[in-house]
Amino acid sequence: MKKIDLTRGDIKKILLSLAFPIMGSSFLQMIYGLVDMFWVGKIGSNAVAAVGTASFFINLGYAINSMVVMGAGIKISHVIGAKDTENTKEYIKASCTLNFLMVISFIVPVVIFSKNLVQFFNLENDVENMAQIYLVIGTFGLVFKFFNFLYTRILNSYGESKLPFKISSIGVILNIVLDPIFIFVFDWGVAGAAIATVLAEGINTYLFVKKSKDYFKVESYISKSWNRMKEIMSLGTPIAIQRVLFTGFGIAIAKIISQWGPDAIAAQKIGLQIESITFMTIAGLQGAVSSFIGQNYGAGLEDRIEHGYKTAISLCTAIGLGTTAIFIFFPSYLVKIFVNKPETVEISVNYMRIIGLSQLFMCYEIVTNGAFSGIGKPKIPSIISIIFTSLRIPTALILSREEYFGLNGVWISISLSSVIKGILSPLVFRGYLKKGVGKK
Repeated sequence: MKKIDLTRGDIKKILLSLAFPIMGSSFLQMIYGLVDMFWVGKIGSNAVAAVGTASFFINLGYAINSMVVMGAGIKISHVIGAKDTENTKEYIKASCTLNFLMVISFIVPVVIFSKNLVQFFNLENDVENMAQIYLVIGTFGLVFKFFNFLYTRILNSYGESKLPFKISSIGVILNIVLDPIFIFVFDWGVAGAAIATVLAEGINTYLFVKKSKDYFKVESYISKSWNRMKEIMSLGTPIAIQRVLFTGFGIAIAKIISQWGPDAIAAQKIGLQIESITFMTIAGLQGAVSSFIGQNYGAGLEDRIEHGYKTAISLCTAIGLGTTAIFIFFPSYLVKIFVNKPETVEISVNYMRIIGLSQLFMCYEIVTNGAFSGIGKPKIPSIISIIFTSLRIPTALILSREEYFGLNGVWISISLSSVIKGILSPLVFRGYLKKGVGKK
């Protein structure tokens, strides 16, 4: 059973060696969406709006899945750090069992009520029809996606981030090849984009199952240890609630945006895809911090926890400032990769510039969330995030009035909440560092 020991050695070197492959894997996940958006954009803005609408509910599945993925990651990194091999196997089995139960519980209602879900946005009939098709196909594909997320998190807990990157690379290449074939050659439209992604994710799952045996071998992936499952759920629930509510808030914001029509929805979807450049980059550092602090917490090495966090903050400062500059000064170049309709481009550029002001603070929040997860206290950043993300809705309703900022008021509300969270979360974590977070 392979394991990279994160409790020894140069902290910066360890974080970077962990973070870069995770960043690469995160970028590859982003590329899935960007490739779909690129080819779907060739169909038209209505198709982009349809995929964007369906994606809200697929993202809801990802949010629910984080209950298992994050909870398992915390426990597994702790027992690895404590060098408890038997418990490591048992927590892996428990997480796989939970993951399967969760994906089935999510797929069934979403498929049954798919039409009702997309009708919530009151879009044109052809947009709703395309959104429903993409939603149904994409939801079935969550069987693979849920396990790909889990395998990635487990391997990261072992200190292995290169293997998930290699496997994700294969999936992205397949998606790039299959998208134009299914969308245009077979003339399947948005359905083709969804099918291409599902097939690529299925191949990834097969590779994860096959290759992960070098790191952990269990006799069965079925667990009867309800106590371990409860532990995983207890640790993962705050993060899952945060992400589910975040998705719900996003749907509510999208409902507000929809009054400006398909161009506004398409613009936000494109903007979100571009913004994921920051999110996916910093997510790599977040994953590295969580695994690093998790193992060192399990080993009771408090000094390394503090030094690791400070090193991560200095690294994410450079990332945040870089993306801020790109979003503010070069937004039109990024937007026109996906769409050329003047109305959509104008809205997207405004989105990018306003959101760009908050990128540094978003980086601070995300990295700090990883640090809190590492010490087994995910509730704290979840509470902060839920409070200030929820405030986006009333703030957006007020600022988007015509006498104020119109549609740009929605973007301002999103950016402002990110700034506040990015200031508050690090302040709270630094308080924990002063009191001491090492395992007692």
